Amino acid sequence: MINVALPKGRLGEKVYDMFEKAGFPCPSIKENNRKLIFENEEVGVRYFWVKPSDVAIYVERGAADIGVAGKDILLEYNPDVYELLDLKIGKCRMAVAAKKDFRDNTDRTLRVATKFSNIAAKYYAEKCRDIDIIHLNGSIEIAPILGLSDVIVDIVETGKTLIENDLIPFETIIPISARLIANKSSYQFKKETIEAVRHSLGEQVSE
Repeated sequence: MINVALPKGRLGEKVYDMFEKAGFPCPSIKENNRKLIFENEEVGVRYFWVKPSDVAIYVERGAADIGVAGKDILLEYNPDVYELLDLKIGKCRMAVAAKKDFRDNTDRTLRVATKFSNIAAKYYAEKCRDIDIIHLNGSIEIAPILGLSDVIVDIVETGKTLIENDLIPFETIIPISARLIANKSSYQFKKETIEAVRHSLGEQVSE
């Protein structure tokens, strides 16, 4: 049995469709219920839904053999897992955004609001820019509007939320997409199955 951690939501549904196409179906997962764990003994697969930001933890700790996590999560938390494949879905970007009239005054410390503190710290360290990180867990867009921060570092998909809050993206830090990851120990013991999954998903990505 191979254990697969799927991110809850639309991305997870897309990922499951890819796994189903790869020969690992589990029809009960599409039933309208509140169950979180689904298995198909015939093909030897067990899926479970988890919060997207928790997928890497389940995989790193071995509760899941493989899973799908955003590159943003992998960069922010740096889990000890194998990154096997870019699935080329869930595409967006990590960006710096601010009010339209923002001009960076390098004479003073830049105040950066974000929930991706490690990504922001690394990015500005490479630019040798002195920053004050303000860690927020949500509604990051209002930080510059209320004067809490000068800029934000956040995921940008369409940019619509930024525009509606009179902000614009100034710099792209890195493109983001969903990645297939594996527990290091599981990869050794279930290598054949995991490689079969990676190969089939890879064929779908390249289609």
